[in-house]
Parts: sequence; C-alpha cells; structure tokens
Amino acid sequence: MPDGSKDRVLRVDPHPSDPSSERAWIERAVRVVKTGGLVAFPTETFYGLAADPYNSDAIDRLFRIKGRESGKPIGLVLDDIARLEGVVKSIPAEAAELIRKFWPGPLTLLLNIGRPVSPKLTGGTGKIGVRIPSHPVALRFLRGLGQPVTATSANPSGYEPAQTAEAVRESFAAGIDLILDGGPAPGGEASTIVDATLHPPRLIREGKVPFGDVLRCLGLTPTEDHEW
Repeated sequence: MPDGSKDRVLRVDPHPSDPSSERAWIERAVRVVKTGGLVAFPTETFYGLAADPYNSDAIDRLFRIKGRESGKPIGLVLDDIARLEGVVKSIPAEAAELIRKFWPGPLTLLLNIGRPVSPKLTGGTGKIGVRIPSHPVALRFLRGLGQPVTATSANPSGYEPAQTAEAVRESFAAGIDLILDGGPAPGGEASTIVDATLHPPRLIREGKVPFGDVLRCLGLTPTEDHEW
C-alpha cells in the first residue's frame, strides 16, 4: 500500500552539510515507490512524478491522476549508466557518444526497450525514453532506490509543469503519496527528446539541449535527405 502519512511534503536540502542526515527521507521515498506509491521530486527542469515502471497498478494510477492519454509514452530516469543494462536492449554507438557528452542533464534518449515495463510507458513503440538527471535530490533518491522510475512532469495533463513543491501540492489534492521539496526547480524548457535508435538520430522534442548541439556532438548537420 502507498504511504498513508498525512504529512506528504518533506523538505529536503539539495546540498546537506551532513549526508548521513538524509537516510530517513531516502528510505521513506524508496518505501513509497516500492509499495506502489507516487513520489514527486525536483529535477533540473521541473518537478517529476516517480512511479515503479514494473508495477502496472502504479503506472495505471499515474496515468489516472494526471489525466494522461494512454497513447502518450512516459520516460524514465536513472542514476547511473550501468542501470541501463537490461532496461534497454543495447546502446548504439551514437547514443553512447551523446550519453558521454550530455548526461547527467536534460537530454532524453529513446532506445529499444529491454526489460518489459508497462506498455503504457512505451506507447506501443517498443522504445523507452531514458536519461540521468543532474539535480542532486533526484540523484540521491535514485541511488537509494537502485532502479529507474518514471519522470513525467508533476502536473495534470494540459497544465503548466510544476516548478515548486507547493505547485505540485496544489495541483493534486490527493494521489501523490510523497513530495520531496528540494526548493524551486529551474524551469524553462523541458528535456530535449531524441530518438537514438535511428541513424541519424531524430528530434522528437526540442528542449533545453539545442538539437544543433546534439548533431555537432556526432559530427552531423541537417540535410534535405532526413526529417529533422
């Protein structure tokens, strides 16, 4: 069962002087996810919603509270490249180059799914979006959890993404079991999404990382021969 605590907003210091003091909030956040609950957490763009991608009930609940259409996929975040093993089938050479250049950071790469997740997360494409966030709270949460989680923006579909824990709380009167308040998220643009299963990689959504930088990293330039 999800965490039933009435105190669902937990203040977290992004830069604690005593790392040992973090054990309690990390353990609580991990427990919520492991028992099918939803956790809101800050990233380097906006606040995201974490659910266990291998728990179909948790994913159904995530789609329900967001009011998200079932055909719209949701990506994952993880704390280390080593976690990709099993999550995706393989890492193409161009994807590996982009990972070295832009992770941790706001670049989401679509790769062919390995370990099965809820089909709602892939939108029936057989591909899953993955990235390593650079926000310190997100990284410590993910390291404690030891597995990927969803990272869809913490807002109802059609509304502006949340930059603060208070905005998350106001957007969801119920349904979010724990909100990790790490202070305001930077906002601005969302992560850039690139399909790295194709050659050349294809832009799905322009975001914080300019697609031109992605192409330059790979020694590519747009041409009339490809849909960019």
